[in-house]
Amino acid sequence: MKQVIYCISGLGADERIFEHLQFRNYDLRFISWLHPSKNETIREYARRMAHSIQEKDAILLGVSFGGMMAVEIARQIPIQKVILISSIKSAHELPRWMKMAGNLKLNRIIPMRPYSFITKIGNRRLGVTNADEEKMVEAYRKSVNAVYLDWAVNQILNWRNDWVPPGIIHIHGDADRIFPIKEIRPTHIIKGATHFMVHNRAAEVVQCIEEALE
Repeated sequence: MKQVIYCISGLGADERIFEHLQFRNYDLRFISWLHPSKNETIREYARRMAHSIQEKDAILLGVSFGGMMAVEIARQIPIQKVILISSIKSAHELPRWMKMAGNLKLNRIIPMRPYSFITKIGNRRLGVTNADEEKMVEAYRKSVNAVYLDWAVNQILNWRNDWVPPGIIHIHGDADRIFPIKEIRPTHIIKGATHFMVHNRAAEVVQCIEEALE
């Protein structure tokens, strides 16, 4: 029987982001985002998400905000290995402008909505490479719940974690414009890869993970 890797997608995304990940010896299981409760902390939210994990000492993979959530889950239950893709593992790796936006509570003043006029800019920052990826991202923007989006953005901007799971696998692209690599200390770097590399550089991501696990 293949070992299971539990996967958490990025902000507002779903399991489609992982559709190109093809492992020889691992099966993927997806943890869906939940509707946040009023004033729920990221730690409380992570505790609820952890209920989806059945195995003891599971492998947990998170992309972007999903990686931050994976760290929060690993803080609370035994996890064999945490894998981060296009993410950060502590507040030290949060871009300075995000820290400033959080400190100034700019997200409270300017609600984070997917306005059409910033779609092209957003796609470039994400690193989407073709029409199919543009359609996927646009579908995410249209379907994301506003309460969840505002909650998640607030958690990202105000994440002050300084605990890192032991033996973490951290894969990052050196062309990531959401979490620039100058702030990151990954274990694996994929040259020329963007924030969307879990989808458009999937084979290289898989190779990094398999080599690190095996």
